[in-house]
Amino acid sequence: MFVSPKIAFFGVASVLSAAHVLSAVAQEARTVSNPSTYILEPITKSRAKLETFAQNRAPFPGEVLLDMSVTYLDRQIYNPATVRYDRVRLRGYQDARRTGPSGADTPLVGPTIDVRPGETVRVTLNNMLPQDSTCGIGGGSANTRHCFNGTNLHSHGLWVNPSGNCDNVLVSIRPGVEFQYEYNIPADHPASTFWYHPHLHGSTALQVSSGMSGALIIRGDRMPTPTEIGDLDRLLKQPDGSDIPERVLVLQQIQDACTDSDGGITYDCKPGQVGGIESYDQFGPGSWPASGRFTSINGQVLSQLAPALAGSIERWRMIHAGVRDTINFEIRRKTGTAALRTLTAADTDRWIDQNCGKDTIPYGVVAQDGLTMAQVQMRQQAVLQPGYRVDALVVLPQAGDYCLVDAAAPAAASVNQIAPSHRLLGIVTAVEGNAVNGEIGTTYLQDWLISAAERTMAPDVAGEVVEDLKNDMRLSNFVPHPDIEPGEQQVVFKIDVKQPGGTFFELDGQPYDANRIDRTLPLNGVDEWALRSDFVSHPFHIHVNPFQIIKIIDAAGNDVRALGADDDGDPQYPGLKNVWKATLWFKNPGTDPSTSYTNTVQTRYQRYIGEFVLHCHILDHEDQGMMQNVRITLPDGHGGTVTGHH
Repeated sequence: MFVSPKIAFFGVASVLSAAHVLSAVAQEARTVSNPSTYILEPITKSRAKLETFAQNRAPFPGEVLLDMSVTYLDRQIYNPATVRYDRVRLRGYQDARRTGPSGADTPLVGPTIDVRPGETVRVTLNNMLPQDSTCGIGGGSANTRHCFNGTNLHSHGLWVNPSGNCDNVLVSIRPGVEFQYEYNIPADHPASTFWYHPHLHGSTALQVSSGMSGALIIRGDRMPTPTEIGDLDRLLKQPDGSDIPERVLVLQQIQDACTDSDGGITYDCKPGQVGGIESYDQFGPGSWPASGRFTSINGQVLSQLAPALAGSIERWRMIHAGVRDTINFEIRRKTGTAALRTLTAADTDRWIDQNCGKDTIPYGVVAQDGLTMAQVQMRQQAVLQPGYRVDALVVLPQAGDYCLVDAAAPAAASVNQIAPSHRLLGIVTAVEGNAVNGEIGTTYLQDWLISAAERTMAPDVAGEVVEDLKNDMRLSNFVPHPDIEPGEQQVVFKIDVKQPGGTFFELDGQPYDANRIDRTLPLNGVDEWALRSDFVSHPFHIHVNPFQIIKIIDAAGNDVRALGADDDGDPQYPGLKNVWKATLWFKNPGTDPSTSYTNTVQTRYQRYIGEFVLHCHILDHEDQGMMQNVRITLPDGHGGTVTGHH
């Protein structure tokens, strides 16, 4: 069953002007809480649906079942460019049993999947979209946009099998077809923040931009020992033993559009029109800021988040579930009196300057891409590229309102190569609590973590954890992967605009070929990867196996990974020294290979054999060919690999 989200609307006084009249619904504040949660039912509970997939099987504790449909959803989404709601019809996820929320006011975000290490999760994906004549066409290039109504499912960041019925993105679930995914989550899987989304080559960007994404939370309670790593969840407890408050923030860039009188794309949807996403003409450099759309939080644009208690430690799980544009996440104290209903897209910079203070509220980043970091890093701003996740410990120090701002990124940090204007994401209100008057990081937050360690950790490890926290808030006992010693691999991203016949999106000089295995690597092998882009910037993502960042060298030869390093004002690389991630931005501020940064990472291929992909996580780039197939296979004992049983 679903647990319905606490979505409500609060009326406010109307404001009329000669310039424009706000519609009644646009005058209301959009209140958002965490996305609704799928409650995964144990397989021991008898249900008719179960008989199709588990006939004559003995009940197995820890096995859970989820039914999910992909279908068109009739919804509405607020449009700051027109200061009113747009009616939209977009592809989305729905509870197959139809027990969840529905209707125009239901947010365009997938429900949260909330599971634990050691569980087997069966997700039955039922494609209820209309038939699509472009699915399964023979001939032509696989790197043209096609099969918009085919789909599949990717558990982004999970350390699970990439083959068969598990995290297999090389299958196509056509309209009218039902397919059951089976995620066997290892008992030693890191507990943190992940997400899910479709990953069918040729339609990934179109479907993700429609809001087809959701959070996937792994919760664990392993106690660290002198020889074993523990889960950070075990530390982040309140004095009564309960988990600290948390917010799941799925950040989406839903780029719906209408057609004008000439049949072209327009973002100015008129009353009575229904917006949608049926064309890749809606994507491209500069298209998102030009659309006037704002990044949504859990499916709501310009939202009022549920209130916080001043001085309370909260865990914010931020997920960039958008297609291509950078998000620079800041928290600022709201100083002006203007309400959200007075904000228009064209007036965003002025509104933020007048109503959101200049000083940012620092917060402690504890995990990136679902992997606990070696120490808490205090940040004024978290840079999220598409596919990134950031777990942060947030304290709102005083009662009052706070602005959540997407700050203007440095031009080199954005795929558009231009610094966009600010965007307001929403407002969160802190109510009276334990006000913090001093410095948040190395006093208030550090003291709280030390106290939590003294309460929660076992005697044989408590002293070590406390000493680590006293020493730059280190988290050595919770980092899920040890350091490695590698071999060599290389990946070069390039958009080739010089060949006749069009633009080609390439990795290592070739566009994607579904029938070509680009890399065959041995199980338990380790490699050092040298990664760069020869033409503008791209976020690299590899499935299954995360990597450790060893060097990030700018064009002048400087390593910019160290905490506190200066990368011409770009905050995204400093602090990434030896951090583990699954997605990483490769920066080239221009179109000349000589201006490219070189990123060196190390990885190992553990536990799982099979085929998966690495690709650019600007999803329209991936759909057009910026992807490779990777095969992990057994070693042959002589330095090579085994093919099949030979």
